[in-house]
Amino acid sequence: MHAALENMPRLAAIADSLRELYPSLLVLSAGDNRTGNPFNDMYKPSGYPMVALMNQIGFNASAVGNHDFDMKSLPRVIGESHFRYLCANVVSGEARTDTMPPLLVLPYQVFDVEGVRVGIIGIIEVNPQKGYPDTHPDNITGLTFDDPLETVKRYEWLSHQCDATILLSHDGYRNDTLTAHACPWLDLIIGGHTHKQLTGDERINGTLITQNSNKLKRATHITLTVDSGRVCDLKAEYIDVRKFTRENALVAAMVRFFSDNPDFQRVLAQASTPIDDIYEMGCMVCDAIMHGTGAEMALQNYRGIRKDSLPVGDITVKDVLTIDPFGNAAYVLTLTGEELFQLVKQYSRMEVAHFPHLGGLRAVVKLDKNDPQKIVSFDLCTADGKRLNKKHIYHVATNAYVAAACRHYSITNIERLNRETADMIMKFLEGQGTVSYQGVKRIEFR
Repeated sequence: MHAALENMPRLAAIADSLRELYPSLLVLSAGDNRTGNPFNDMYKPSGYPMVALMNQIGFNASAVGNHDFDMKSLPRVIGESHFRYLCANVVSGEARTDTMPPLLVLPYQVFDVEGVRVGIIGIIEVNPQKGYPDTHPDNITGLTFDDPLETVKRYEWLSHQCDATILLSHDGYRNDTLTAHACPWLDLIIGGHTHKQLTGDERINGTLITQNSNKLKRATHITLTVDSGRVCDLKAEYIDVRKFTRENALVAAMVRFFSDNPDFQRVLAQASTPIDDIYEMGCMVCDAIMHGTGAEMALQNYRGIRKDSLPVGDITVKDVLTIDPFGNAAYVLTLTGEELFQLVKQYSRMEVAHFPHLGGLRAVVKLDKNDPQKIVSFDLCTADGKRLNKKHIYHVATNAYVAAACRHYSITNIERLNRETADMIMKFLEGQGTVSYQGVKRIEFR
């Protein structure tokens, strides 16, 4: 849901209307309940608005998403939730440090739905290169994570004790399909993480798979028909949340209360032309952190930008905190040209979806003709078109997430600044007054 507070009143009304027909309705989330709305993410305590709204709607369980770890408030969020968080492949969740309280999650939960036993297992994605979910490593101190698929396989026994077995997965659509092939005893996979909008009854190896795009644009009403202790029919109906004509009045009032923060409405600058996509936004963010750090170059992780467009007109504090909602500190890396090239190569995994946004740099990226998401090769040059000098020293601005990944790649000359990248974006915009990034591109895909 990524903290789409504005859609929660309609989701609540959808749940209300379904409960009138089905009093034992289960309401489930596939994770990433937070990150994307400053009214939720910057609240004290962070994430509480979504918790309060989910409690009021009556959620029964949630997977843990990688972005649920974006702030260190997750243990507190779990403690304030009236439902359980399910994650079977997190290890060492109970005994952490004094500064990192226990993560009290369950691997699975069994619900009695009018005499029908419904077993629900939760899993979270694990980045195969890092060995942990795609979040800042400092926020998962004391935790380790097992392979999701191998973990699910260990729970086949649960299917023999339940009438229906569901996987609540924050592992992405492709991995969900692999899990369905490997675990035919699963009746249903409710998926998240990759925001793939499915539209009908998608079955793999007899298992129904569902998933929705992010920001709570749609919800899925799933019906499982159980007869003689087994699921004999499944159906998925996708509901457009934004077009639902009714709202739950109490939940709407709660959203208004949580959104009543005039500081977020402060105007920083004007966009004289619209920002139309994530690459234009990436250029603006990189320019801002270069300006704030004094570095001549910048790298911004592709998915670190959570708002990919802006209309002509006011750019507010809320806009910036939506673009960059993670509270990341700014860092400066000191690298040779060769180290910079190797860092981009390793960090990007040679995939379009991970190639970083650039400041003070340009890239020509050659794509695989058979798989346009794969990168065959790339060249980097400076902003004025000169090739990187392999031996020259460059100062490269970035954020805490990328800096943590740099340590993974044995980059050691890293300086942490006592300022957040979001603050730098705000200062940059205030200093500019008016900005235009329409048509600004620093990465050419071929």
